[in-house]
Amino acid sequence: MVERSATVKRDTKETQIKVSVNLDGTGKAKFDTGIPFLEHMLDQIARHGLVDLDITCNGDIHIDDHHSVEDIGITLGEAVNQAIGDKKGIRRYGHAYVPLDEALSRVVIDFSGRPSLQMHVPFTRGTVGKFDVELFSEFFHGFVNHAKVTLHIDNLRGANAHHQIETVFKAFGRALRMAIEHDPRMADQIPSTKGCL
Repeated sequence: MVERSATVKRDTKETQIKVSVNLDGTGKAKFDTGIPFLEHMLDQIARHGLVDLDITCNGDIHIDDHHSVEDIGITLGEAVNQAIGDKKGIRRYGHAYVPLDEALSRVVIDFSGRPSLQMHVPFTRGTVGKFDVELFSEFFHGFVNHAKVTLHIDNLRGANAHHQIETVFKAFGRALRMAIEHDPRMADQIPSTKGCL
């Protein structure tokens, strides 16, 4: 089996980012972004997606976290897109429901080659600690546009904003894991009647 891994660097006047991803990993994670709550959520992707992630970001967080969060999403999307390769033999679709106490979220992903995000999370608070929860929309927009996936995110219920967000990221990791898994019945086939994704 060809190793499905990639390293991508993105340098702008606002952020300098390096993302390494191994889609066939064990959930190892290493982060240095200066944004602890984001790192906590990225760790959920690694752990529940069984992907290895190494992400460093030197960003203008003295202004706010916006550029760093968005650009990490972009760079992670680029790395996943490179690592997935031609998509032969993958399941393509993934979905997961994840609860955390009172909160419940559903995430559905399609490695369609067509970027699209539907995100419906009625956050009960605007911040968790000092983190602006609206930035997660920017993260997922960046990811979707550069991983070239269709992604539906729905928080079905929740009273605690931390729980809402954590169920989203855990469900995202689980859905990602399902979608990128090799399907032995697909063998070397592209999972599309078009013959390409």
